[in-house]
Amino acid sequence: MSDLLLDINLQQVPDAYLSGAWRVVHRVINRADPTSLLAQATGILLGEQELRLEAPALNETGYWAVQRDELLNRPYLSLSFPTEDLRALVTRLRRTADGARSQLNLYFSSGLEMQLDRP
Repeated sequence: MSDLLLDINLQQVPDAYLSGAWRVVHRVINRADPTSLLAQATGILLGEQELRLEAPALNETGYWAVQRDELLNRPYLSLSFPTEDLRALVTRLRRTADGARSQLNLYFSSGLEMQLDRP
């Protein structure tokens, strides 16, 4: 098995490539609230019918969906929690040829940037 990650064309990426259990490996807070759930998240589960955010203090559940802009067909993740709705642009998705490992980069309107890994 090769650990070489290949860039996936975001305009043609199947929504299923974004689902799964992701681990937060890097984040840049920028102007985002450092006490927010996303800023403290250690993992995100994008399940078939459920969204679960794992943070040191608590676990939050909700729903998620993939939305695309009409002009460029770029994917956005729409995350709905009981306390707030968030939207993140998928800026990069990389996978090994066999799909065993993936890396996902998200940019939120709050300025938060996250790099997620799925081993």
